Amino acid sequence: MDALPLVALIAFSAMIAGAARRTPVPAPLLLVTVGLIAAYIPGVPDYTLDPHIVLPLLLPPLLHTAALDSSYLDLRANVRPVALLSVGYVLFATLSVGYLAHQLIPELPLTAALVLGAVIAPPDAVAATAIARRLRLPNRITTILQGESLVNDATAITAYKVALAAAIGEGASWAGGVGEFLLAAVGGVGVGLLLMVPIHWLRTHLKEALLQNTLSLLIPFVAYAAAEQVHASGVLAVVVVALYLGHRRWQVDFATRLQEEAVWKMVAFILESTVFALIGLQLPYVLEGLGTYGVVESLGYAVGVFVFVVAMRYLWVFPATFLPRRLSRRIREREPGVDWRAPVIVGWAGMRGVVSLAIAFSIPLTTADDEPFPARNLVLFLTFTTVIGTLVVQGLTLPALIRLLKLPKKDLNAETLAEAQAQNEASQVADERLDELLTDERNSLPQPLQDRLRTVMERRRNAVWERLGAVNELTGESADDTYRRLAGEMIETEREVFVRLRDARSIDDEMMRTLLRRLDLEEAAAYREEESPN
Repeated sequence: MDALPLVALIAFSAMIAGAARRTPVPAPLLLVTVGLIAAYIPGVPDYTLDPHIVLPLLLPPLLHTAALDSSYLDLRANVRPVALLSVGYVLFATLSVGYLAHQLIPELPLTAALVLGAVIAPPDAVAATAIARRLRLPNRITTILQGESLVNDATAITAYKVALAAAIGEGASWAGGVGEFLLAAVGGVGVGLLLMVPIHWLRTHLKEALLQNTLSLLIPFVAYAAAEQVHASGVLAVVVVALYLGHRRWQVDFATRLQEEAVWKMVAFILESTVFALIGLQLPYVLEGLGTYGVVESLGYAVGVFVFVVAMRYLWVFPATFLPRRLSRRIREREPGVDWRAPVIVGWAGMRGVVSLAIAFSIPLTTADDEPFPARNLVLFLTFTTVIGTLVVQGLTLPALIRLLKLPKKDLNAETLAEAQAQNEASQVADERLDELLTDERNSLPQPLQDRLRTVMERRRNAVWERLGAVNELTGESADDTYRRLAGEMIETEREVFVRLRDARSIDDEMMRTLLRRLDLEEAAAYREEESPN
């Protein structure tokens, strides 16, 4: 692809994603819809998904940033439901949807139908994370959906390889399939475990934030490539490394953390936006490839496969939610109780995405006997319609379903109170540590500077409590809001003075940049980051 169409795609995707933040429609859905429309606008270039780009170049950073933002402790606490969905459900969906598709479509051999089942089995990591973040689902449901989406790609890719070997005539047995799955799973986790400690050591010993963040950008590609080189799961290697690094991110210096967070947010925003736009732009290519299959006939099959996908997810989710609890007293004691609403949401939140399309596009044109792959074009079409159907139908109706079920949302006041209590405890310990340090003559400070240290610490302690305090009747602001607004006004005034002094040649540009950076850090400290609406 030439540079200009690629730049245009990224700019177009970012613009639509930015506009989605001002609408009630989640960005992934708007991007896919606009992509579908744009695909038929004259002059729009042909954008075809290349699996050799999507899987090794787009998937690792998307998984890395999703895993970095996940909680290792929460995932460990929910490892049973996550495993049931990310491994058990994907294998169940591969077999059940594949068999039902074979029964529905006479021209689709069972082996090719199982390939289709493996391709559309895994819900998408990007879609699940974006929708859950937008809807502010309860923590446990969000953790389960994110955990599922992080690991299920590895299961699906392995199941796809086994089904594909049978479909193209290279031979595959149940024992061989189980062996390949174990090799991919154990090998991927093993590679991740081998890489995570030395990578973290290197991150903590590099002295420049620029070098540390350059390393950060390379980590997902290194982990993925290293695992794939030994025929293990690159997906699992990326997830293991990212979970470890995210859990120990506090051990990296502050400059690296600030830069890394900004860099990965930008990377994730660009990649997610581009990926969803690309999904919509595949429509012409998929329709042109249908060949002898009629559009009406193929749409009938598509509706049937979509219904199978949704039904089989519920057929798995409800027993997987309640049966283990009924059979095991230990599970009932260790895990919080659930009612029927949670599995309804988890079942309906199974949106498919770019990984399914990328895998489908990697299906070879011919079998081992140089015969055309059976119904390849139809498999591509059914994959595309399933991805679009789940994103649009389930994605658009999920918010209404949550409102209808009156699912409890996060208690923001409780979270703020917990934050305030944690900050208060930390400030008390820091205050005691300051008293201890000041008793050492080597730490002697003038009284004004001692007071400043205590004032800054006291400000941190009070800031969170003030968010729970009374609201100003005239402005509607809390005391914390007013403080941050006034601090911003003061900093902006100083910033204008520095620029005026630079323009008058009283200070040079280098000095102005130093002074502005100091103000930027103070402004960042004064303003609490708001959670993204998307």
